[in-house]
Amino acid sequence: MDAPVPERARVGLVKELSLSALTAVSPVDGRYAARTAKLRALASEYGLIRYRVRVEIAWLRALAAHPGIPEVPRLSADAEAFLNALETSFGEAEAARVKEIERTTNHDVKAVEYFLNDRLAEQPELAALSGFVHFACTSEDINNLAYALMLRDVRSEVLLPDVDGVIAALSALAERHAELAMLSRTHGQPASPTTLGKEIANVVARLARGRERLAGVEILGKLNGAVGNYNAHVAAYPDVDWDGVSRAFVEQLGLAWNRFTTQIEPHDWIAEYADATARLNTIGVDFARDVWGYVSLGYFRQRAIAGEIGSSTMPHKVNPIDFENAEGNFGVANALLRHLSEKLPISRWQRDLTDSTVLRNVGSAAAYTSLGWQSLARGLPKLDADEAAIAADLAAATEVLAEAVQTVMRRYGVPDAYEKLKALTRGRAITGADLARFVDRLAIPEEAKARLRALTPAGYTGRAAALARKHE
Repeated sequence: MDAPVPERARVGLVKELSLSALTAVSPVDGRYAARTAKLRALASEYGLIRYRVRVEIAWLRALAAHPGIPEVPRLSADAEAFLNALETSFGEAEAARVKEIERTTNHDVKAVEYFLNDRLAEQPELAALSGFVHFACTSEDINNLAYALMLRDVRSEVLLPDVDGVIAALSALAERHAELAMLSRTHGQPASPTTLGKEIANVVARLARGRERLAGVEILGKLNGAVGNYNAHVAAYPDVDWDGVSRAFVEQLGLAWNRFTTQIEPHDWIAEYADATARLNTIGVDFARDVWGYVSLGYFRQRAIAGEIGSSTMPHKVNPIDFENAEGNFGVANALLRHLSEKLPISRWQRDLTDSTVLRNVGSAAAYTSLGWQSLARGLPKLDADEAAIAADLAAATEVLAEAVQTVMRRYGVPDAYEKLKALTRGRAITGADLARFVDRLAIPEEAKARLRALTPAGYTGRAAALARKHE
């Protein structure tokens, strides 16, 4: 056992380094930074602040548009133009200013409110409305809508396009190899033949269904105050239909309205979203492992990439690294997604803060998910089916025709059909000649004997080729 490192020897090992792709603790922002860059504007701290600003501005506009709130008059064209510019020009410098304010407030949403008040002071009409920024809102009115917009955009801009790219690539492979007969392996043992295209089509069908489940998750939002009852709203404007205002506001953001909440939107939809994403990732894992196995069997060759090294000591290696990378990233993603799904719908009484901490990881879950699909997309074009190896494996498995022979025997009433083929084939290889001699002795029509004698493993694929072409 190594001796412990003396404390003095540790001095200098822990340094404060500037943040970069090289020094980032998370590989999402380090090793994989280039591959997750598209998520930065959406699911980063900057992205969250930008969505909060968008919601706060939209709420001020909603108040101004309501005739029952005379203290917030309808906005002029100049005021609207100022708000539009404030929203569309919001960038890293503005987000940094919000963070600077937060260092004093120690409250992230209040910092957004103060930032907006500072900026609205530049426009006289809006400066007079500073008291109505964040009016009657709890922080969670803003946060739940910001996260809803974030996850909606992550789904449409990143996750679904990533999955769609893999589905498209697999669909092309299924069509290309629709008729390439291949030995199945149930329980890892030779089984009734299929085609390579049909096995890929199975994955396409699963992914298409999973994709529709994710796309169909309804994204909810709420705006109803500190405990979900419009307490402050009614105190200030008792005659306003706050239910109607809330619903119209949430729906004009492009979200579905949740009427019944505590301080927080209960996050059930986020659990559904996380579950749907994890289910898709699990299909990705299943496919990655199957491809890994087919590469190991020699059914797939991988194209060597110039300059790429498979092993630091074995020069011949071309490893299935993209599929291994996909499996690993899907695993990390699903660990996060399952925690999101299990934890977020649980809150003590009307509110506790544990959801806030957990929600900050939705971007990481999306990033690892995206990395998994990107890895599959990178690996698929490198695969070439080794038709000779597949055919040789299939030709050496005459025993898989036992299913066909015993089923025809059943049709014609031959007793103990299964048992007779079991005695002939179970646990041992047979040749085509062995099977032909067995068929010749059967008491079945000559036409049926001729069909069975002509049958080969490569020709015993049922409707696999047709099914491979009907996967869409």
